Amino acid sequence: MSLREEILLGDNLELLPRFRDGSFALVYADPPFNTGSRRVRRTLETRAHPNGDRRGFAGRRYRTRVLAESSYADRFDDYLGFLEPRLREIRRVLAESGTLYLHLDYREAHGAKLLCDEVFGRDCFLNEVVWAYDYGARTKRRWPAKHDTILVYVKDSERYWFDAEAVDREPYMAPGLVGPEKAARGKLPTDVWWHTIVSPTGREKTGYPTQKPVGLVRRMVQASTRPGETCLDPFAGSGTLGAAARELGRGFVLVDESPEAVEIAAARLGLADAVVRRSAPLGTRR
Repeated sequence: MSLREEILLGDNLELLPRFRDGSFALVYADPPFNTGSRRVRRTLETRAHPNGDRRGFAGRRYRTRVLAESSYADRFDDYLGFLEPRLREIRRVLAESGTLYLHLDYREAHGAKLLCDEVFGRDCFLNEVVWAYDYGARTKRRWPAKHDTILVYVKDSERYWFDAEAVDREPYMAPGLVGPEKAARGKLPTDVWWHTIVSPTGREKTGYPTQKPVGLVRRMVQASTRPGETCLDPFAGSGTLGAAARELGRGFVLVDESPEAVEIAAARLGLADAVVRRSAPLGTRR
């Protein structure tokens, strides 16, 4: 059986109503965070040059040039008004055993939690996952913000799928407090996930602003889907969900309204010739 692999260019609020009810086992939604600024990511090339604009180790000089630049405005007058219709469509397209992972930060997580309680039902709240990391800008005027919040909701509180044993284990923080066998096996993750960001110089980097690491999304796919099922990312960005889903034998549908994001995701996944424009039919609702 061939797995579904699609990348769609268009506004997710226009495209979501065209998917059938219960189409997806998992939705990973990583919307803009409403930071109030323009998010920019540059890909640079640095080469040794005697008259370079940068100085490095032992006084060596380097010249840099911008290979690519991507950006988007991260500002909403009514953020919850933006999210609500999309969340209602996401709930509709989830399978009865399906799960939503809604990735936010401290600016909007509290309001989004109340909204999700309304849309999904308070009894369908499964977890608040904290993704903790230790890179990026610092401030001395408050505690530096070094975590994101991932709200986890299920379609049906009695029928959802969750397989903790399928998730990659992680090392014990104090292996000496457990036996050698347990220390070698590792422990199951909790609702606090320590995971590095995408390295600026790593192979995983695509140059897309706010790219999330595959290891983070992989854990969601492992726990909340079964092999052969299909996942959806309505804010696809660089296509991280697609990379994780393919690695684990799941299908995926990625949606983004940015031609630049779709181009990056398509190149990353080798689907440059398979991008569907917003005008293409996607099926009808039942």
